[in-house]
Amino acid sequence: MYQFNREEYEKRMEWYRDARFGMFIHWGLYSIPARGEWIRSTEEMTIEEYQKYFEEFDARDFKPREWARMAKQAGMKYMVLTAKHHDGFCLFDSKYTEYKATNTKAGRDLVKEYVEAVRAEGLKVGLYFTLLDWYHDDYPHYQDRNHPMRNHPECGNENRDFGRYIEYMHRQVEEICTNYGQLDLLWFDFSYDDMRGEKWGATRLINMVRSLQPQVIIDNRLEVSGEGMGSLAECSPTPYHGDFVSPEQIIPPNGLLDKEGRPLAWEACVTMNNHWGYCGTDHFYKPAPMLIKKLVECVSKGGNMLLNVGPDAYGNFPPRSVEILEEIGRWMKKNGDSIYGCGPAGVPKPDYGRVTSKGNTYYFHMFENTIGPVPLLGLDKSRVKKIRALADGYEIPVSDSWVHSDYPDIVFASLGPDPVLPDPTDYVLAVEMNE
Repeated sequence: MYQFNREEYEKRMEWYRDARFGMFIHWGLYSIPARGEWIRSTEEMTIEEYQKYFEEFDARDFKPREWARMAKQAGMKYMVLTAKHHDGFCLFDSKYTEYKATNTKAGRDLVKEYVEAVRAEGLKVGLYFTLLDWYHDDYPHYQDRNHPMRNHPECGNENRDFGRYIEYMHRQVEEICTNYGQLDLLWFDFSYDDMRGEKWGATRLINMVRSLQPQVIIDNRLEVSGEGMGSLAECSPTPYHGDFVSPEQIIPPNGLLDKEGRPLAWEACVTMNNHWGYCGTDHFYKPAPMLIKKLVECVSKGGNMLLNVGPDAYGNFPPRSVEILEEIGRWMKKNGDSIYGCGPAGVPKPDYGRVTSKGNTYYFHMFENTIGPVPLLGLDKSRVKKIRALADGYEIPVSDSWVHSDYPDIVFASLGPDPVLPDPTDYVLAVEMNE
């Protein structure tokens, strides 16, 4: 039986805290209507109305090796794919349902291909699995807050056996923990109302998961949703506690701490536009420079960023998503040392950007230039060993200008006379300190 052990917990979290940047992928039948992954619920579709997408799904352009290469080139270290979303459709070959990719025109186990592709690119493998299932007869329909048939009294719950559904759900989790080799991350989604914790048979579920995948990292959504912290934050971890907190579509205003003041692992899951699943009319993409700065913000507060891509009906990444990933990748190639293995710096946040740190090196991220030399707040001037421009390694001198003579205790860096930064998105100064 699984019991929380702080030392074992910290060890399995090492790669995750080092990685800092991952890719989320939402893909399934909902990519065909292209109005978001909740379409069955928001439009209150019946199974029969939704069936046409099952019959059409062919994954004709599904090339997971290309997905993994794009993630790697963007500087991401892990990937998480929706093995099953709330509509109940499985991208994997489950023996417990006919509602799966192997029974569509695609005709194959897409999760198997994904897992192999991600491993081949040297990335950590993650799978998303929802606790909800709008296809299963035994899942509550009428008056459930999320079910497509929530407003249909003719779909009452009198003859539904939720215990039977839980057995079905557990067996599917066992399949994905058994049939695809070592998983590095398992992303459950999500608890709501009274549907949380032991309602999901969570202790038994996690005992099974941990016996099959002892090193796997698990999110906190057996207890909470995109809001809420979970029992690890309360310093009274349940057997099904989350290994990390999972704020959704928001970066916490400050770093997250547990009740005893220890830093919590957390991951902001963020969409590129305004939808997780592909949406054909949503062109409101966050620009790459914004996403780079938000990644830096996450790391400066001790968190990760899981950035979503919603492939289209055929399995292609949207062109705008590809462009954004490429731009992020160009920045990460030069500046990744300020992200990987980094965390809060313990110095004041500068007006011009943010600071991350690793060991004795502080990374000052400049989102805009300063008037005059750059103040490196919080550093001991006597301990500064060297300052380098991270992107190309050239020396940045400590300023001795008279203009900052009123601030003798602050270290200033001299960038020269050009008011325009070499990198308009984020110019990073690496400041190495003596012990």
